[in-house]
Amino acid sequence: MSALQTPRAVVTGGSRGLGLALTRELVSRGWHVVVDGRDPDVLAAAVAGLPDPTRVTAIAGDVADPFHRAALVEAAGPRVDLLVNNASVLGAVPLPPLATYPLADLEQVFAVNTVAPLRLVQLLLPALERGRGRIVNVSSDAAVEAYPGWGGYGASKAALDLLSAVLAVEHPAVRTYVFDPGDMGTELAAAAGEDPAGRPAPESVVPALLRLVEDDLPSGRYTAEALRPVGATR
Repeated sequence: MSALQTPRAVVTGGSRGLGLALTRELVSRGWHVVVDGRDPDVLAAAVAGLPDPTRVTAIAGDVADPFHRAALVEAAGPRVDLLVNNASVLGAVPLPPLATYPLADLEQVFAVNTVAPLRLVQLLLPALERGRGRIVNVSSDAAVEAYPGWGGYGASKAALDLLSAVLAVEHPAVRTYVFDPGDMGTELAAAAGEDPAGRPAPESVVPALLRLVEDDLPSGRYTAEALRPVGATR
């Protein structure tokens, strides 16, 4: 397969959790993936453990940094088939009620979880349109349910949901999806003070997410449970 035929993806937050699990599956299917992560050592170790690290371009940095976003776009090249905005931050911990939420922390949550994904879409849209590509914005049930303490994080994801819906109608040539993976055993859950033990592994969610990559589904908001292939188990 030539470089022009190789499908190309950008996956943010690809050094751990769902981003890493998705990157591993894309690489095994012959994709070239541009991934990032805030910790360069963690990112390097994650890429080294993939089935074919030569199919990965790893760029350490924070998606809220415009120079880092520019580096991701440059590495992606002139045509992109898939953008997965997976990187996110939880915000202030222990999770505070909105009445006492530190505004500086809230601004950072929105910068990473809402503004950065939109800016990456803006920057990569020409490349996505060339490849008639797809956008997957990873959301949360906290975007649609009122959980005490999750107001800051949930509000940032709710805003991302609405941005995604508007992008879908403004740019119908590019499929735009919101993906709610449900509960997973990740570091984010642990940081929120929840026990990740017994929760589904991120790898168990990837088959559902891949349906947004491979199937002919209309733009919209999807949960992992609704997309789970028939007969699949958690």
